[in-house]
Amino acid sequence: MTLALLTALLILSQSQGSLADSPKTVIGPSNVFIADGANALIAGDGKEGVRLTLLGLKMAHGVREKKTAHANLCAGYLMVEQPKLALKHCNWVLKRDEQHWRTYNNRALVYLSLKRYEESEADIRRGQALRPNSNKLKIVKDMYLDETRAAPPRAEVDDRSD
Repeated sequence: MTLALLTALLILSQSQGSLADSPKTVIGPSNVFIADGANALIAGDGKEGVRLTLLGLKMAHGVREKKTAHANLCAGYLMVEQPKLALKHCNWVLKRDEQHWRTYNNRALVYLSLKRYEESEADIRRGQALRPNSNKLKIVKDMYLDETRAAPPRAEVDDRSD
């Protein structure tokens, strides 16, 4: 039998009273909706990722699960082009954890999409201070620079003969 089946049989064979009093081992994610939502976001399905993560947030236990859900909603709402909702979730995370560099990365993207360039640059700097070698932050910084730098003038070639 597989380990999961053996564990399920063991749990089912215990009385309810002993379950409440004994330590438990959880196999797999503690919040399946948050995990499935994250997988959908990674796969590029922002709409499904947001939907599942919202379900997971309703069932979230503790600050860690809530923070994960809000961080994923920050990214998910940005994916579905709802930056104002994304910003709300980014801010929720950073209010509780000023060291969450990935949320600074995502909020920088949110600010960039809202054309709030100074705030985007500030979040890139905060994120890089926390994670100086992050490739993700380097990519976001390049996006920021592409958006804010003036394009070089186009050279015109005069191919007329004298």
